[in-house]
Amino acid sequence: MAMIKNLARPTMMARAMVQTRTMAETCGLKERLHELIPAEIKNVKDFRAKHGGDVIGEVTVDMAYGGMRGIKGLVTETSVLDSDEGIRYRGLTLFDCKEQLPPAPGGTEMLPEGVFWLLLTGEVPTADQSAALSREWASRAAVPNHVSDMINAFPSTLHPMAQFSAATTALHSESIFAQQYRDGMSKDKYWEATYEDSMNLIAKLPTIAAMIYRNVFHDGQVACIDTSKDLSYNYANMLGFGDNGDFVELMRLYLAIHADHEGGNVSAHTCHLVGSALSDPYLSFSACLNGLAGPLHGLANQEVLNFIMGAVKEMGTETPTDKELVEYTWALLNSKRVVPGYGHAVLRVPDPRFVCQQQFAEKYIKDDNLVNLVHQIFRVVPDVLLEHGKAKNPWPNVDAHSGVLLQHYGLTEMNYYTVLFGVSRAIGVLASLTWDRALGLPLERPKSMSTQGLKTFLKV
Repeated sequence: MAMIKNLARPTMMARAMVQTRTMAETCGLKERLHELIPAEIKNVKDFRAKHGGDVIGEVTVDMAYGGMRGIKGLVTETSVLDSDEGIRYRGLTLFDCKEQLPPAPGGTEMLPEGVFWLLLTGEVPTADQSAALSREWASRAAVPNHVSDMINAFPSTLHPMAQFSAATTALHSESIFAQQYRDGMSKDKYWEATYEDSMNLIAKLPTIAAMIYRNVFHDGQVACIDTSKDLSYNYANMLGFGDNGDFVELMRLYLAIHADHEGGNVSAHTCHLVGSALSDPYLSFSACLNGLAGPLHGLANQEVLNFIMGAVKEMGTETPTDKELVEYTWALLNSKRVVPGYGHAVLRVPDPRFVCQQQFAEKYIKDDNLVNLVHQIFRVVPDVLLEHGKAKNPWPNVDAHSGVLLQHYGLTEMNYYTVLFGVSRAIGVLASLTWDRALGLPLERPKSMSTQGLKTFLKV
């Protein structure tokens, strides 16, 4: 196997040292996009020519004040969130993806490589295509010296997400899009430069994320990249968990199911919005990470884990009876608190991402009290929430499960969990950004109004 050494602090900077990528190493994904994009441009052009003036919805005052929820105002080709089925990647449910996307050799879980291929092309890749994409990402993984030095200079007290965002911004120095735009690149080439930047960024993120983890929580030593392995294995190995095959499988599943969630969520919309100004993928994704770092978005799984640990402390046991759990939940709700991880702005069914993690736990994990408690909460608490009457959706979302899985395998540093989410979310938002540039989507500029302006408009 080909191994690429990472040298780490304190004696040397931690970075992936990779061989120069050659055309022979490309996976064929860009070539396939060259074949697909012209037809899709024509499809959108014809559709807009015939139906550009058609009405697709209405906007109420509550929508304007309520985070624009329910307003149909964005086009995102890569995924769509259905309230009754959950997320669909290019028309495939997550359960379809688990069945159809190729796993790693000897593995069982779908890979983020397959998800990225699917989101970009709408096609399920072969095992050979997925493996070729793994090799290409490995060949692009080198982190510039100035970024490595920057990460190594951060104080360990700086939140990992702040470090992750800053390091991603610093990668702007490598932007092909920015350089070619300065050189007068034609608009029909925008997507190609965006694709190249996106491929390079996705390839570098695991190394950067692992450097931050090892610097903040351990000894700064970062393992080497194995060019014969997939992105998830290399990420797990650089974190220090490569010898645990079950954890590697968890990373493959985790990075795949967190990749995309249509275009209206904070991180995806931010990437699209900043990208619409023709900011390069590094700057656009850094902005995405800053949105993901918020407590109402990517930090939610930490809140769930803190809730579970607090519940255990208040109940005095990790193995409550159903009666004890029901009584605790009622006491919680009656004190005007909530059950974190339950409810979703769109979904009206259990989040398929939760179910995927539950199935993983049932397959790989035995006799873990916190994992069992998560499953017990899923079985017991929705009925309490329905009886209570205030929850429109009493079902768990993705955050209700992920924390206890990471805790089980020893990745206990909760401040790092959103970085994992960020590595995954790049798969979806950068695939979408590539299509934004291919379709020539313009600068986003919705109309805002003041309260007085609304009253005047409504003649009230």
